[in-house]
Amino acid sequence: MFEMPNIRELLLQTRSIAVVGLSRNPARPSHEVASYLLTHRYRVVPVNPNYDQILDQRCYPSLSDIPATLQIDMVNIFRRPEAVPGVVEEAIRIGAKTIWMQVGVIHPQAAEEARQAGLTVVMDRCLMVEHQYYVC
Repeated sequence: MFEMPNIRELLLQTRSIAVVGLSRNPARPSHEVASYLLTHRYRVVPVNPNYDQILDQRCYPSLSDIPATLQIDMVNIFRRPEAVPGVVEEAIRIGAKTIWMQVGVIHPQAAEEARQAGLTVVMDRCLMVEHQYYVC
């Protein structure tokens, strides 16, 4: 088991969040969470190879396609668990500080790889719910 980070501190220090698997569909949880984050002054960087723009933000096909000038503090993952290792590898490569796996997204091995690379990891929690609880 791993030690849970201080969620409040983490959320207060984070400014930019890449949302991997962000959907254009307003009924999808990823869309709701990203919309919420935008209203709380986070910079949201959508990552989805199917779109050029989501929520009026430039969308990138992968984390590796995000320009280095856009420093990513957190990678919020809305993908199936089997996709997580590849996302974690990219997050490490781009210099992200945190991996946040949404509710139902669980991959202990990828989480350990991220921790070994020095990233903070939160797994199986909703970023919006945690923000509402710890920050609002």
